[in-house]
Amino acid sequence: MLPIITRLARPAVMTARPVNAIGVLRASSITKRLYHPKVIEHYTHPRNVGSLDKKLPNVGTGLVGAPACGDVMRLQIKVNDSTGVIEDVKFKTFGCGSAIASSSYMTELVQGMTLDDAAKIKNTEIAKELSLPPVKLHCSMLAEDAIKAAIKDYKSKRNTPTTLS
Repeated sequence: MLPIITRLARPAVMTARPVNAIGVLRASSITKRLYHPKVIEHYTHPRNVGSLDKKLPNVGTGLVGAPACGDVMRLQIKVNDSTGVIEDVKFKTFGCGSAIASSSYMTELVQGMTLDDAAKIKNTEIAKELSLPPVKLHCSMLAEDAIKAAIKDYKSKRNTPTTLS
């Protein structure tokens, strides 16, 4: 018996149940038709899953989404206080494959960026890179909102004025 994901809504850590090889082929062919390969790659191999200590003064946390609609995203940044550069990024997302892929891609995108540059990222950039269909654009919007919320949280800890575009 091989493990398979039965649907693409899950926390960022994969859960599996045993199925036979026929079920694996059937599920993987459906997934490939519905999701772009970049989404599948970030979903099956998410980058930077985890948590940072939100009590640290150089860590900002953004929590966005609504449990009622199904997608919740927490993105955390660790900032070098002297340079303003994002040194580490972690996320945990409960939602569809596109939400998890958007979170994973965002963490790769902002690592090494200044706060000002990270704040300029738009959901359209994420959606274009992942080839998200219009019905999944809200996932890229969550990623944009999450990075902005994390930056705002970091700046509020530092008593720095927040100007996000």
